[in-house]
Amino acid sequence: MRLKTSLLKEPKHKELVSCVGWTTADELYSCSDDHQIMKWNLLTSETTRVVKLPDDTYPIDLHWLPRSVGGKKQSHAESFVLTSSDGKFHLISKSGRVEKSVEAHCGAVLAGRWNSEGTALATVGEDGQVKIWSKSGMLRSTLAQQGTPVYSVAWGPDSEKVLYTSGKQLIIKPLQPNVKVLQWKAHDGLILKTDWNSVNELILSAGEDCKYKVWDSYGHLLYSSQPHEYPITSIAWSGDGELFAVGSFHTLRLCDKTGWSYALEKPNTGSIFNIAWSVDGTQLAGACGNGHVIFAHVVEQRWEWKNFEITLIKRRTMQVHNVIDDAVDLLEFRDRVIKASLNYGHLVVSTSLQCYVFSTKNWNTPLIFDLKEGTVTLILQAERHFLLVDGGGLYLYSYEGRLISSPKFPGMRTDILNAQTVSLSNDTLAVKDKADEKVIYIFDALSGKPLGDGKPLTHKTEIVEIALDQKGLTSERKIAFIDKNRDLYITSVKRFGKEQKIVKIGTMVQTLAWNDTSNILCGIQDTRFTVWYYPNTVYVDKDLLTKTLYEKDASEFSKNPQIVHFVGNQITIRRADGSLIHLNISPYPVILHEYVSSSKWEDAVRLCRFVKDQTMWACLAAMAVANKDMATAEIAYASIGEIDKVQYINSIKDLPSKESRMAHILLFSGNTQEAETLLLQTGLIYQAIQVNINLYNWDRALELAVKHKTHVDTVLAYRQKFLEDFGKKETNKRFLQYAEGLEVDWNKIKAKIEMEIAKERERAAASATVRASVTVQQ
Repeated sequence: MRLKTSLLKEPKHKELVSCVGWTTADELYSCSDDHQIMKWNLLTSETTRVVKLPDDTYPIDLHWLPRSVGGKKQSHAESFVLTSSDGKFHLISKSGRVEKSVEAHCGAVLAGRWNSEGTALATVGEDGQVKIWSKSGMLRSTLAQQGTPVYSVAWGPDSEKVLYTSGKQLIIKPLQPNVKVLQWKAHDGLILKTDWNSVNELILSAGEDCKYKVWDSYGHLLYSSQPHEYPITSIAWSGDGELFAVGSFHTLRLCDKTGWSYALEKPNTGSIFNIAWSVDGTQLAGACGNGHVIFAHVVEQRWEWKNFEITLIKRRTMQVHNVIDDAVDLLEFRDRVIKASLNYGHLVVSTSLQCYVFSTKNWNTPLIFDLKEGTVTLILQAERHFLLVDGGGLYLYSYEGRLISSPKFPGMRTDILNAQTVSLSNDTLAVKDKADEKVIYIFDALSGKPLGDGKPLTHKTEIVEIALDQKGLTSERKIAFIDKNRDLYITSVKRFGKEQKIVKIGTMVQTLAWNDTSNILCGIQDTRFTVWYYPNTVYVDKDLLTKTLYEKDASEFSKNPQIVHFVGNQITIRRADGSLIHLNISPYPVILHEYVSSSKWEDAVRLCRFVKDQTMWACLAAMAVANKDMATAEIAYASIGEIDKVQYINSIKDLPSKESRMAHILLFSGNTQEAETLLLQTGLIYQAIQVNINLYNWDRALELAVKHKTHVDTVLAYRQKFLEDFGKKETNKRFLQYAEGLEVDWNKIKAKIEMEIAKERERAAASATVRASVTVQQ
């Protein structure tokens, strides 16, 4: 990725340009010390003067009112705030008419910023004050007062906090009084510019110490650049939070959100005092010290999938390279490319007005449909369909271009969603809520309605990243997520009434990804790269989970690595310096998943015998239990030396009825409640009581016996024996109450138990006969 810059031969402004701002993706306003406000039309390459400001007004900062005001989305911005050196800020319409001028600070107003809703304005000045104003220019509050000038200000993602500079310090102050203020030393020199992105919630700062830095919203340093030759005079996030731009003397740099640099340009601009990204994030403009306005387009983005490599070589042209046969195709578009995604055998490209869907088998005939909103901020793909996210909502399309659904939830803000907070699979869509970060909304992809009982998934702490698995049955769909403490959890998305177990399977996890062809999960936890070959093990046999992992030292990935892809058995990881590392894992677990999904148990056993790997046997054991194939489970458990479990499986086989066997398989997986419910539903009361006795759930065993008026003496006998073995006396009032005047006769109890087993055998035989006669009739 690089920047393609353009400068006019002669500058349109006579003095330094102090600030720039986009109205639409093709129209820019610039303000200069020559008191002119100019309008630049990039489609016609025309530059016109909008208005000449009074001679005593020197503009410093400009910010357009956000396009979505009061929930209504406008196609272009209508007015902007202009701060100036005379202590005023001016509300100016698009035509250049000054609607209002407000005396705001003593000395210059150094910066002014609207919040994301356009309902409040923050200004900072040389007098060291931070002030909050209403949309109409009425003072709401003076947020802070200090002795040094405040050079830059930015709103927090939720518009509840304000970030501003104070000498070498950065300060985050909430609008609510009596809430803790966060302050830290960020640079060794004066901080000149700062920016806070609402999508990734990261903070940028630039200073006179010639460095730029990336911080999280708690003030932890994520990246610090090497010192440049000159102070960094401007810095700005792109709208989607994937890139940011840095301006200095004769310098323009394009960087990834993690800090490393994509491209460095050395244009003849003087210092770049202000950078503004266009609405669609494809280009930026810089306000230059020598009177120029520099424009830069982001080109040469790359997308890779299997044997295809696609590069955006011009704004409207993509090049497709097939590395197997070295074939090259050119894809031409009518409008400029804004977003693209390549996965699952399809390339989806959104331009400013249309969406193109290409199949990797045929690049000549794309499917094209018009877009409602225009500016697509995110494209996510699954095997059967893809998701477009724009300012208007979430839209799920088939690869034939048919709109499948458009899910919605209360308070939805689509402009702040990214690949970490939205996840898509063939049948499910998961979205992390921004209003309450502990909540994940889960939708049926085909209908767009909430899944299950309609309630969202709620966790005890804030969630950072979510990911849905891609394969398997809808009823077994799992979601993995990382919370604020960097713990990794997994849970099922199908929930009807009963509280679904959310199980922790990893700690200190930086990044995660599901495999595209089988439900294998990989992540980087602390200093280890980990692959969970069968994460579902936690629901089957928790003790087995550690045996189904593959672990590798992750020190080679350096700090803060990110998993980019997990395709087939290859994992692509991007290190903090931007370099890509490719890792290959064993291909056998993927093959094992395929065998199991098509119920080829003999082939699965044969594969494990061939590979001779304990991890594979452990995976097979868990898969077999999950699919109720106890013969395979017995072989697999024997191969990893779990003799106690082999014996238990053998004892399950000897049970007379199918219901009993099912209940004991559920018990084997730790699902006590479900096992008991199954036995009670099928009328096996004694077996349900015996299960609770075996688990020492004495109160529940007695409760069942009393409720069903059977085997009370059996429960009391076993309880008495249990207490005698431990030399204890009965203290439980309920047991004392029922034991009064009851003599325990073990012979009678054994006879009753044998009768129950005989009855169960008769029932099993009768049901087998019925099944056989039904089969004969068919």
